[in-house]
Amino acid sequence: MLKQLQELINLDEYFIDGSHNHIVNLHTTSLWFRLLRQDIFHKFANKEGKFKGEHVNDVEGMLSLYEAAHWRVNGEHLLDEGLSFTTTHLAFFAAASTIANPFLAEQKELSDISRWWKDLDFASKLPFARDRVVECYFWILGVYFEPQYALARRIVTKVMAVTSVIDDIYDVYATFDELQVFTEAIERWDVICMNQLPEYMKYCYQALLDVYEEIEQLMTKEGRSYSVYYAKEEMKKLTRVYFTEAKWLKEKYIPTLDEYMELSLGSCGYSLLTTTSFLGMGDIATKEVFHWVSNGPRIVKASSTICRLMDDVVDHKEHNKGHGDSASSVECYMNKHGVSEEEACDELRKQVVDAWKDINEECVEPRDVPMALLMRPVNLARVMDVFYKDGDGYTHAAGPMKTFISSLLVHPIPI
Repeated sequence: MLKQLQELINLDEYFIDGSHNHIVNLHTTSLWFRLLRQDIFHKFANKEGKFKGEHVNDVEGMLSLYEAAHWRVNGEHLLDEGLSFTTTHLAFFAAASTIANPFLAEQKELSDISRWWKDLDFASKLPFARDRVVECYFWILGVYFEPQYALARRIVTKVMAVTSVIDDIYDVYATFDELQVFTEAIERWDVICMNQLPEYMKYCYQALLDVYEEIEQLMTKEGRSYSVYYAKEEMKKLTRVYFTEAKWLKEKYIPTLDEYMELSLGSCGYSLLTTTSFLGMGDIATKEVFHWVSNGPRIVKASSTICRLMDDVVDHKEHNKGHGDSASSVECYMNKHGVSEEEACDELRKQVVDAWKDINEECVEPRDVPMALLMRPVNLARVMDVFYKDGDGYTHAAGPMKTFISSLLVHPIPI
């Protein structure tokens, strides 16, 4: 395949012919190199085999060259030089506080988010809630790690962290009457509703409004304020589902497997996170895209299925200990088919595999939306393998998850 592409495209013509100069930049060239594996970086070096200083301020190009240089093989001395060149200058940029560039996203992101979380003081105001802001950030790094998505990571991490607290309010602490008022307040989305809430709920409700107010300001600046409506609607949908689950528990209602799956695909939160992840994706996330995602497309349903079933399989015993008669997909499957717990878990794992096949089919052309957007629900599904393959790594974050996070954010492998 690569040979055929090379025969069809003579890259040197693009560099020599002035009519094609619009593609001659370090970023595009790095992408060409990674696709076609051609030694085409000589155009950016001087006679001594050193990269020209004029490229230092092309941060996007420098990052692309840095990534491409890691694909070098023996004898590619120019790429050896490229790695040294980009490492030195990118480190300087990252250390310079006066430089603000969307393609530079150092791990100070987590420091800023942690400071925001600490200022909310949920640990003392809502001590029953899980304190998982670092885990949320790690989760969203799996959704998009690329430097240009720094703003997107900040938005989705904050939404996820607040949603986690809301989940715990519905799941483990609030009375049914309190939940009814809280659900109505989120439905109305108005600060005046604060007066009707118990004191501990006020903190969470205010934090929720503040996060989305920040999002609205950011999106308005970008001329994409239409996206905020869809983001808020997903949060409203989620809390409606949470409330229905609370109602089932209060009434001691055991749902059928079909009833459970229809509701729980919403309560896993992946529709919310997918929609929210589009906010930071720029102009490709059009109004039509948000309309598409709001209607529950197949790829989002498949990603949600993976989330829900993997969570239930590893967590259903502990779930029942803390939630009375509430059921998971494991119990619902056992009730419907009269099988053992082990047989039910095996079958649900097969359904996870089938959901991955659905995702793969949705990623094959023709696609409903750009592939860059489809990768968000794909990556959300991938993250489940990290958090839930061998247990609930989110709730029990002190286990292997702590090691994963430390390896990535605290003690990364040196380059």
